[in-house]
Parts: sequence; structure tokens; C-alpha cells
Amino acid sequence: MPIATPEVYAEMLDRAKAGRFAYPAINVTSSQTLHAALRGFAEAESDGIVQVSTGGAEFLSGTTVKDMVTGSVAFAEFAKVVAEKYSVNVALHTDHCPKDKLDGFMRPLIDISIERVKKGLDPLFQSHMWDGSAVPLDENLVIAQELLAKCAAARIIMELEIGVVGGEEDGVDNEINDKLYTTAEDALKTVEAIGLGDKGRYMLAATFGNVHGVYKPGNVQLRPGILKELQDAVEAKYGKERAFDLVFHGGSGSLLEEIREAVDYGVVKMNVDTDTQYAFTRPIADHMLRNYDGVLKIDGEVGNKKHYDPRSYGKAAETSMAERVVVACQDLRSAGTRLK
Repeated sequence: MPIATPEVYAEMLDRAKAGRFAYPAINVTSSQTLHAALRGFAEAESDGIVQVSTGGAEFLSGTTVKDMVTGSVAFAEFAKVVAEKYSVNVALHTDHCPKDKLDGFMRPLIDISIERVKKGLDPLFQSHMWDGSAVPLDENLVIAQELLAKCAAARIIMELEIGVVGGEEDGVDNEINDKLYTTAEDALKTVEAIGLGDKGRYMLAATFGNVHGVYKPGNVQLRPGILKELQDAVEAKYGKERAFDLVFHGGSGSLLEEIREAVDYGVVKMNVDTDTQYAFTRPIADHMLRNYDGVLKIDGEVGNKKHYDPRSYGKAAETSMAERVVVACQDLRSAGTRLK
């Protein structure tokens, strides 16, 4: 199927919330990790989201070019072609964009989509994330207003974050403290500033103890009940049940019951990166260790071309990562729910 249109993406998110499931949003950094994500979704019979971070986009442009927009456009155009061979709908998303990268990442990408829409085409990406967690909430929401208006003009869904996800990702390191927990007051301020879809559709990455990085199950102290408190506060004031389309960041190390409780409270998208990175790299390490004398030309020997051909270990890496994507779909209850 082709990359999801804005209408299909909206239907995907609506079905997820109504059906109490969520889509894995898989971070990719190459054509091969993209194929692994697409393959995993297809094998799970789940629609899904693939996304690039600022660092991922820069990497996709080439290690000497280092241009986030170039990498993003190349990724989106490539994905548009190859996704047609998979039996699922996939939306394209850009991950965390902090304030200092807006002019080099999110804003120009939105401008590209605005021009595409003027020509009768679909936007290049279906959603973009503005990460204002490092600035005061009032400033975060002022910038969100501007970006939401631009996204709406481009037929794009915006994601924003209120509260702070702890840990480190793409060079941004956040402390683990009480800012990891979004408050009902924060949620109401957000609605006052950017509405409930009337000014443009958005997803909300509210924080409830989330931490980026590598943690053993149970080490991350999540409080999913906070998400219910946010939804209840908005419902009490505006009369709309589970008004927010919520996003779950920093899910590595979370217990399955915590993940599913969060989904019950309105999470429709959960970012998956650390676990799929490991799933991709683990079989490569295994291949290198098992075939040490084949991948290296030791003592003047010629090695074994079959062992150092990137396809030999790349196939194993893709298979392993796809299997982890299937698990994510099962955990989030999206397996078997694809749009026909």
C-alpha cells in the first residue's frame, strides 16, 4: 500500500483510540532499517509509523553532508516507493525537534509540504514533532501555536511535548526529576493555547515518568494514571472524553501492564528505538564473532567474501529487527488491525 494520505492517517489514529490500541513508531536511520520496520508491520498485519530523528535525518544525508532536510527528503521519497510493496499503511513522522533545530529541520520540511499541497499533492510527511520540553511551558505553547497553524496548512498532524522525557537521545540529556510528570494544569493550558483540534489536529506527548535509553523492566518508574488525570481534567472542563491523542516516549524498560494501561488512557503512538536498535545490531555482532577469520584478512589471507558481504549479515539484522517490531505491535494491540 502507498504511504498513508492525511485522511488515512487520521482514520488510523481514530481507530486506534476507539479500539484501545496504539501504533509503534519505529525510528529508522537507513534503507535497511526502514525495510525492517515495514516488514515487521506487514508480518504483524498492523499499520504503523516510521520516523526519523534529527540525528537520524542527518545520518541519512551522508556522514560528510550532515543536512537534516536533505536526509529527511531522501528518506521520505525512498519510503514512498518501497512502501507500496508492503500490505500495510504507514505514516511518516519526524521525531524530537528542539527549539535550536526548528529552522534547520521542522520548519523547512513543513514549507516543502505546504508547496506540495498547493500543487495538489500530499504532504511529504504526515506528522512532525515539536519538542519544547526544554523551554518554559508558556514559550513552548506560543511556538506550538505558530507551528500548528503551519502544519494545518500543510495537512500535517503536529506532535508536541509538555513535561520532560528523562535520559538522553540525540545528544539531548534531561535530568530525572519531577518535571517528568505532566500536570493537569499543564494539560488545560495546552488546550487553552492550541484547542482540541479546531485549530489543527495534534498529538500530545505528555510525560508520566518516561525516560529515554536502556533500562531493565521495572527500573523506569512510570505512573500511567497521570494520563487519566490529564484526560479527566480536560473532560471535566470541555466535556470531551479522552480528548488527547497521546504519545508514549521512552518506553524501553516499561512493563507490559504499564504500556497497556497507558494505551487504555488514550495513547495512540508509542516510540520504539532502543529495542529495535539492539535487535538490528545483535545478529551483526553474532555474525562477526562467529566468522572472525572470514570478515578479516588475517595474516595475509584473503578472508571469505561471503562473510564480509554486507548482505550476509544485513539480512539477519533486518529479520531480527522485524521480529522486534512484531512484538511491539502485539504489546500495543495493533497486530491484526490493519486497514483493508
